[in-house]
Amino acid sequence: MIKARGLTRDFVARGRTVAAVRGVDLDVAAGELVGFLGPNGAGKTTTLRMLTTLLTPTSGEAFVAGADLLTDPAGVRARIGYVGQGNGGGLDQKVGDELILHGRLYGLSAPDAKQRAREMAETFELTDLLGRLVITLSGGQKRRLDIALGVLHRPSLVFLDEPSTGLDPQSRDNLWRHIRDLRDAHGATVFLTTHYLDEADALCDRIIIIDDGGIVAEGSPDELKRRVAGDLVELGVSDPDRAVALAGAVSGATELDTTADTVTFRVPRGDTVLPGLLRELDRAQVRVDAVATHRPTLDDVFLGLTGRSLREAA
Repeated sequence: MIKARGLTRDFVARGRTVAAVRGVDLDVAAGELVGFLGPNGAGKTTTLRMLTTLLTPTSGEAFVAGADLLTDPAGVRARIGYVGQGNGGGLDQKVGDELILHGRLYGLSAPDAKQRAREMAETFELTDLLGRLVITLSGGQKRRLDIALGVLHRPSLVFLDEPSTGLDPQSRDNLWRHIRDLRDAHGATVFLTTHYLDEADALCDRIIIIDDGGIVAEGSPDELKRRVAGDLVELGVSDPDRAVALAGAVSGATELDTTADTVTFRVPRGDTVLPGLLRELDRAQVRVDAVATHRPTLDDVFLGLTGRSLREAA
């Protein structure tokens, strides 16, 4: 659905050339739900804008939804849906009118546009809002309308740019269900950018991480997290020196560290290691005041790859 090779984009600022995207290669298969992650300034938005024809690449090539990005940008636009960070509906227009207008802009007849508007309203829970002005909608309702406008023409590929930014947890959860349905119920390929790591983890089949204009990693959330050397185990103990010696004897233990009353280390499976280690600590009369295990996160992956926290960078 997306095949890009050597995409670059340079900008000229204050008389010097800045490489925002440096030779990006991308492959996205039909039916995938792919997350595109990176801190601000990494080239994420620039890449997205190139793939959606909003920016012309400095060099490279790409085929998007079967159309050549460089020679047939109109063909790309006809085949994709794009939901940007801003609201797609006119704030002083009625929800129903906006849906019909977008259908007409995509070439539907007036009766077909009205029928499609009713279908989209039902799919995205907007039926009771058709007579409301867009400006009166809540944040979650506006985002559902944005997605409805973006997929009204039944695109095979949908781009979502930070779709849940600013939404409360309940609205985000509701929006996630609709995003999953785009792929599961409607067969669309979904390519989304997000700064929410839990969102990427929960939604995406595959994640692509970009930093400093280039792709630094890609894979399923589980595959990426397996790159981090196991679970982080944290023990609050009365005698850190004896505790770290016992932890160091655990098979596969790495990254041992101590503070005044805490021992931390990594092991492939913290849940299977802890019972035996706690028995050893008890036999050694080392009091254990607290125990915690932390599974690797996508932020741990990014920190390991770049030395920076994706969450903090965002």
